[in-house]
Amino acid sequence: MDVERLALRSKVKQLFRMSRNAAGSRTLVEMMREQLDVKIGRFKVRALMREASLISKQPSSHAYKLAQAERVDIPNHLDREFDVDAPNKVWCGDITYIWADSRWHYLAVVIDLYRRRVIGWSLSTSPDAELAAKALDMAYGQRGQPQGVLFHSDQGCQYSSRFFRQRLWRYRMKQSMSRRGNCWDNAPMERVFRSLKTEWIPAFGYISRPEAAKDIGHYLMDYYNWRRPHQFNNGVPPAKAENLTNLLSGIS
Repeated sequence: MDVERLALRSKVKQLFRMSRNAAGSRTLVEMMREQLDVKIGRFKVRALMREASLISKQPSSHAYKLAQAERVDIPNHLDREFDVDAPNKVWCGDITYIWADSRWHYLAVVIDLYRRRVIGWSLSTSPDAELAAKALDMAYGQRGQPQGVLFHSDQGCQYSSRFFRQRLWRYRMKQSMSRRGNCWDNAPMERVFRSLKTEWIPAFGYISRPEAAKDIGHYLMDYYNWRRPHQFNNGVPPAKAENLTNLLSGIS
């Protein structure tokens, strides 16, 4: 085997391990281009993966249950209009569960729909309104305290609570909620959690809460935002795509 091919295979293995064995051939092609400035085709990457016995742990498709019930007082203003033309116009939030320290912990995350960038998160042993508010607080501070944001979530009690709604009022944000039981109404958040759980989190969870917080924070704010290719951004990671688009459009 020639030296150039061995070098390419080594780079593919390096990026594959960085993704914790999650990246498929399409993702690896984009990572090679973005991170190593190597131009390579998907067919060749597939061949190199076979040679190195690399098998991606990609999830199977999931069928979501449909529903129609909206909250009258908090309607679905977003209505699946997931394409947003500027940052800080629409944020989405959701909560999932993580196994750590022999018990369930709960993770709240906020993303900006503009380039699907994670902008806030919080981890707690209690799935309460304070958890959701802490993730929102982080996002609000990270983004320079913007005004007029539409915040979208599911109908979880954390987001419909008086505590959380008062926080939205304080930040001058408008609230939107999915129809009950309809995961597609908040599909971008579902994809973030799906990627986190299938690509990154250890199969048996974390030994301790600090370990979980450090590792999940690294994934969300570093790997996912800055290194993981995102299909919505044509293979560019969310933070890089946002910076590039802002630069081209003259947004500071």
